Amino acid sequence: MIRTHFTHTGSGRRLFLNSVLATLTSAVYVSLCPAQTLSQSPVPAWQKAAGGKMAFDIGSVTRKTPAPPYPMGSNFPLGPGDVYVPNGGLFRATNLPLVTYIEFAYKLTENQDQFLLSQLPKWATTDRFDIQGRAQGNPTKDQMRLMMQSLLADRFRLAVHYETRQVPVFALIVDQPGRLGPLLQRHVGDSPCPTTPQVPSPAPTAPPQFFDSRFPATCGGIVGMPPSKPGRVRTGARNVSMELIASSMGDGDGVDRPVLDKTGLAEMFDFAIEFTQQIRGSSSPGVVSQRDLTGPTSIEAIKEQLGLRLEPQIGPIQFLVIDYVEEPSAN
Repeated sequence: MIRTHFTHTGSGRRLFLNSVLATLTSAVYVSLCPAQTLSQSPVPAWQKAAGGKMAFDIGSVTRKTPAPPYPMGSNFPLGPGDVYVPNGGLFRATNLPLVTYIEFAYKLTENQDQFLLSQLPKWATTDRFDIQGRAQGNPTKDQMRLMMQSLLADRFRLAVHYETRQVPVFALIVDQPGRLGPLLQRHVGDSPCPTTPQVPSPAPTAPPQFFDSRFPATCGGIVGMPPSKPGRVRTGARNVSMELIASSMGDGDGVDRPVLDKTGLAEMFDFAIEFTQQIRGSSSPGVVSQRDLTGPTSIEAIKEQLGLRLEPQIGPIQFLVIDYVEEPSAN
């Protein structure tokens, strides 16, 4: 339901849904999907705030062979939130498909990601690449995204543009006005809130640090958490906007369209949600389901735990449109 900030990127669970991908040539032009209205839209504000176009001083792309199975990962989480490990200008990722690098470079949420896979050739989701980049100074996560955009344009000839389309959406609204669920609360502004995945130990002379253990210690992005029972999925975040929470709900059980924030809640929030993930289709013979059948569905959890609900509407979504991509050039 929600993309989390695991080091190997939370979007990996969707990278093998090849049934939704069209088999295309290695260099592909992409036609646009029909929608009620189309309008070319400017680049997102975060790109301008990060400084506009920039590039790595040194960058390399290495294609991985199918065997043996290599570990996959990156030196900082690649999700759309602010969870980040400052690293002195080094980007390093191993054994990831092109689609993951595109998601990182353009800061795609689940809302936008639902429409990305069908635009890409099969190799962009199955073939694996190591990418390394080095820049001067200590760039921010968003600046790293801009550098990755330049590298993908250079090595994969990736060309994109943005369009805003009116499409079927779910509006996320407060179920009972004035009342939030037990696992959704306004963030306390002066509470400790690191954005690094590992929380450093406070100095011995530092005052005690307390935070609500129902929510993750890391702030700024949605992360996975241990569930209360085996067979359930649990995620959460601290100090995130309702817009990020809503836009990360797409592609979940029963959430088959983008989700727009219509709650009217402008503050920053802490939240957690736990549900039983439904299995689409029948299980293979002899496979024992590991689901906890007593757990709520994601739709039920949104209402019971967060005090929110989803209402079908038509609304605007900004899409990343792939104009051209080809298999990478040699270093």
